[in-house]
Amino acid sequence: MGKLRIRPISLGLVKHQAHVLVSQGQDTVSGDTFYRFLGGGIDFGETSRTALQREFQEEIQAALTNIRYLGCLENIFTCHGKAGHELIQLFGCDFVDPQFYQLNQTFSFVEGKKQRSAVWIPIERIHTGELNLVPLSCRAFLG
Repeated sequence: MGKLRIRPISLGLVKHQAHVLVSQGQDTVSGDTFYRFLGGGIDFGETSRTALQREFQEEIQAALTNIRYLGCLENIFTCHGKAGHELIQLFGCDFVDPQFYQLNQTFSFVEGKKQRSAVWIPIERIHTGELNLVPLSCRAFLG
């Protein structure tokens, strides 16, 4: 087993017409579906803002604008039967290209070795508990 460590990540909260853009995942052990803002790991020597911009470019080829720091969140969790610990630098942001705001659009991308999808979901379905946005602390930023 590798050394357990805290993983620093940057995530971007993009809202449009009472929807939020998220990646969809599924826990292979519990079978639960979950959603998370797009983004990823911060590389050594890279600022969290630069990591956010790089991740959006890599994942869905999108440039960001109006990037606003929202806060740092701590996430201790279990997924796929493994313990995880993240420090999340959360940013509000917008897309440069308005074509990314088509609410019926699905963005496919590869994360590590896994094929993922990013979709727009209604914020109301998160507030009702119907859709599981992780970590739970991100919900406070949805309005």
